[in-house]
Amino acid sequence: MKHSNSFARKTRETNITGSIDLYGTGEITVETGIGFFDHLIHSFAFFSGMDLELSVKGDLQVDDHHTVEDTGIVLGQALNSCCDKNTPVHRYGFYVLPMDEVLTRVTIDLSGRSYFDYKADFTREKIGGLALENIKEFFLALVREVDMTLHIDILKPGNDHHQAESVFKCFGKALQQAVSQSQSGIQSTKYDV
Repeated sequence: MKHSNSFARKTRETNITGSIDLYGTGEITVETGIGFFDHLIHSFAFFSGMDLELSVKGDLQVDDHHTVEDTGIVLGQALNSCCDKNTPVHRYGFYVLPMDEVLTRVTIDLSGRSYFDYKADFTREKIGGLALENIKEFFLALVREVDMTLHIDILKPGNDHHQAESVFKCFGKALQQAVSQSQSGIQSTKYDV
């Protein structure tokens, strides 16, 4: 199973480089130019158990949208290259994460079918340099590239910082479960045996 790779993507809006290892040792470096987004990506990587090196240089003089969306595209492509349909992983991941007053649920199916459902409401427009509407754009881009089914639900809302952080931590834990290696072969009834 291929579980690590390097990646690079350069457009007129962003220049992204880095590497990923799904079964890492906790080595994480994230530099996107958006402090709160760095914090969220670092939290996701840490709780998924992966190693991640990520450098993003984006057109932040315009706004944060291109940086956040393109990061989702590149991380999605990197994850997709590590998880193909012949990889014997558990495939499904589910986690419910409390963060103080906030309770978040994330469910994942590495099904090869792209579907995204997102139930999260924020009361602020931004935290630091991150427009909170772009969290959805990050996951939309990632889901398209991985061809995964992803449901994100904030079951009990609260402080916007807690909500955003709980989404990324919970996604990390659910992904860790989904990509954990299965001893019983490919988890699907659709493939020939």
